[in-house]
Amino acid sequence: MTYDNSIFHVLEKRLTTNEFSHGAKLRAEILRAEFGCSASTVREVLFRLATDGLVNFQEQRGFRVPDLSPTKLIELTHMRILLEGEGAVLSIRKGGVAWEARLTASHHKLSHIEKRIHSREDPAELVDIWFSSEKEFHQTLISACGSRTLKQMHSLIYSQFRQQLMEADRRFDFISDNIKHHHDILEAALAADETLTRKRIHDHLARHLTGKTVSIPISKI
Repeated sequence: MTYDNSIFHVLEKRLTTNEFSHGAKLRAEILRAEFGCSASTVREVLFRLATDGLVNFQEQRGFRVPDLSPTKLIELTHMRILLEGEGAVLSIRKGGVAWEARLTASHHKLSHIEKRIHSREDPAELVDIWFSSEKEFHQTLISACGSRTLKQMHSLIYSQFRQQLMEADRRFDFISDNIKHHHDILEAALAADETLTRKRIHDHLARHLTGKTVSIPISKI
């Protein structure tokens, strides 16, 4: 991994886990000092992140974190349902026992973390590992689909989706539903029930189709 790529991945994580608030300006001079690199390196990374939809760029305004948008969240949710449904079905057909084992393992880790979160009043120390484990499960679900393009598109959509929810998801008021949903998706996939797997994925994400998941601060209205 090159140094530039390490900066990219650090900023990508911070942009999807609420270390930068929605609408915040990303100042190249501050990031340059933080990472100990040139301003041009920071700007190159920010432009790459803008290509992935995680940063907005406008002349005279510079780089900013995208604002909360109920409409955008609904659009991203529809895309996740389509991509994960198709990717999961193709993985069921092509993945075999090796894929089933990876999916089961990723679910075991995620389920363990979600049950720990559910039992705690303050799950703050588990936030980072939950973000990475949830992503791992959903990526494993489509990992045997055989389409690099589908997986790349899903990765972009997933990151933008997570960014829209990076504040709301830290409350974990959905965690009991998540435990059930992830288990239901696993069971349907292991049973090779393509129709049910698509339905379980839809059911898991359906709460984001109302536009009510994201609450926009008064300052943004």
